[in-house]
Amino acid sequence: MTVLVPFEAITHLFAEFEHTAFRLETRRGYASDRVGARFQAFMRGAEPAPEPGNAWHVNVREKAERGARFSRVRIIDEPPTDGQRFLMAAAASNPGEDIRVLARAEAVRLELPAYDFWLFDSRTLVRFHIDDRDVTTGVEIVDDPAEVLAACRARDRVWPLATPSDEVWAQVRSSV
Repeated sequence: MTVLVPFEAITHLFAEFEHTAFRLETRRGYASDRVGARFQAFMRGAEPAPEPGNAWHVNVREKAERGARFSRVRIIDEPPTDGQRFLMAAAASNPGEDIRVLARAEAVRLELPAYDFWLFDSRTLVRFHIDDRDVTTGVEIVDDPAEVLAACRARDRVWPLATPSDEVWAQVRSSV
């Protein structure tokens, strides 16, 4: 039986992991982005402003200073959706985080999971449950070793093939 908890119930994992936190993002956009002022400004032509004092960025910097690593791969469409373009533009304001992108066709070829997840220290898997409106309805903490291993394998397949987000964003921005 799947037990969903609010995302807030797992936020402690971002401070407590020891070595690696990896995210796979599979969505074409996120409702939480679309309602934000930064997204709205982006849609009017403004680059997302850096937020160095944001709690997320502070934690990422502090963890990186202690040798921990945040990384993520975002699956993008060709051409990227507005939500994907926003995330690529905003990636530059995530110092300390290695963010890369991979074309959706390549993700399908690699048989990557079709759901978003965080993987902490290759042993704790947090699977997102997101509805058709791109709203996160909850997260599931997965402790089944086979599922955790599958997430590790997905990470290991996708990482070397993904391109740094800023390189792809430079190409996308010049074509818009």
